[in-house]
Amino acid sequence: MAADTEIEILEASDAESGERVFAAERPDVCIVDINLPTVSGFELARRILARTASARIIMFSMNDDAIFAARAIEVGAKGYVSKSGDPSDLVEAIREVGKGGVYLPPAMARSIAFAGPAYAQSPLSKLTSREIEILRLLSAGKSLSEIAWLVHSSYKTIANTSSIIRQKLGLRSSSELVRFAIESRLL
Repeated sequence: MAADTEIEILEASDAESGERVFAAERPDVCIVDINLPTVSGFELARRILARTASARIIMFSMNDDAIFAARAIEVGAKGYVSKSGDPSDLVEAIREVGKGGVYLPPAMARSIAFAGPAYAQSPLSKLTSREIEILRLLSAGKSLSEIAWLVHSSYKTIANTSSIIRQKLGLRSSSELVRFAIESRLL
């Protein structure tokens, strides 16, 4: 990227400040970490794209599980890069998404394309990105009221979604759901 003459890097420490920076600066490419201190990068991407549908977002995560890449694409991200992958993947993703394209590291693209039964067997594959967000917040110890406030939704919607998640995962109680959330290591 040394040949790129005008690169300005903007930073934000959480989703709320990330949303403010995006609104004020309108960057060409946003690199969004999935694991943010309040709501996740999935929620931040949703908010940015609700504001500007053409925003170019690359999700950046320590998780190289194909399910998270698939959920990032579902939310509207144009790229997904794992922190544990080759550092040149991020550079390539910025170039490609900056030109209006899309980017997945080749190994991850193959993993998604050929995941087949292994992907379907993962309990997380049954959940939408919004449901994964709620599960992540539950694993962080947030109440349904707190989650509703954080994701700008009603308590009733979050309670219903929590019930749907339990059904999808075959869990009988809220405590089983919280235990599953913690065991899934979504934080």
